[in-house]
Amino acid sequence: MTEKHTLSNPYERMTNLADARLGALAIACTDDFFADMNRMLQHHDPVWKEGVYDANGKWMDGWESRRKRGPGHDHCTVRLALPGRIKGLNIDTRYFTGNYAPSVSLEACLVAAGDPTEDTLWQPILASVSLQGDSQQLFAVDDNNVYSHVRLHMYPDGGVARLRVYGEVVKDWQQMAGQVIDLAAMENGGRALLCSDEHFGRMENILAPGRGVNMGDGWETARRREPGFDWVIIALGTAGEVSEIEVDTAHFKGNFPDSCSIQGAYVAGGSDDQMAAQSLYWPELLPTQKLTMDNIHQYADELVAQGPITHVRLNIFPDGGVSRLRIRGKVGEL
Repeated sequence: MTEKHTLSNPYERMTNLADARLGALAIACTDDFFADMNRMLQHHDPVWKEGVYDANGKWMDGWESRRKRGPGHDHCTVRLALPGRIKGLNIDTRYFTGNYAPSVSLEACLVAAGDPTEDTLWQPILASVSLQGDSQQLFAVDDNNVYSHVRLHMYPDGGVARLRVYGEVVKDWQQMAGQVIDLAAMENGGRALLCSDEHFGRMENILAPGRGVNMGDGWETARRREPGFDWVIIALGTAGEVSEIEVDTAHFKGNFPDSCSIQGAYVAGGSDDQMAAQSLYWPELLPTQKLTMDNIHQYADELVAQGPITHVRLNIFPDGGVSRLRIRGKVGEL
């Protein structure tokens, strides 16, 4: 079995601040005649629907404006799901061929409450770049400011399938010290770093809001045909002392793991890439527990007290699927 320790997208372990699942919303655009601007923020990969048309033309999975017949260009303003520092962008034009945006730029702003106004100052974070059709295009952002909104400009018109705004969630953890939250949740900055395998479902799904909508909305490994077991490593949004764990196997029936265990540790240094080696020696937070199909499993008394931790490793025996993982605990003082 191939074990996944690296990702082709260097920003993919970061939080997509423009993820509609987390509450990101396209709030204004100059034109979205052919395809609604909010399709651009959906977390799933864009799809092609052969032969599907609506009242305005070919149905496209993204944001698409009309052909511009005068001066100017189109743009779209997005309220990010979470304020954060933007580190990378994926501007995806998949399935847009003769109708993709030939070039784009992006700017951002921080609004303490509400949405931008005419007086809002915007900061350029991506200068104008050329795009290719039917492609994913990654761009680094060298900026340490915190932003709440972005505005995508496309010159002069066209379509973009997906806009991913990768970055770091910024919260006032000092103000939240002592509160009990889901330390692993995407909306609190939790990140899936590494896993042994994600053949059927992506590891990041287990940190998404709500319960899984179907079996594809979870983390599922291939059938293991050799000794061993599967695992995933999670970086918590902030250090905290764990008081309750929830392992949800919603929709997994003939393919749920037989059992699971969880390790945890306070990690003071090291890169994400080498966390697998570190995790081999992390102490046990939750001893091995039997799992059942399509069920929420909650653990509190079973936990082994460790004090504040920053990372967990979920082990599933021998393989299978998990819909959601919740690591609830008290936010530590910084």
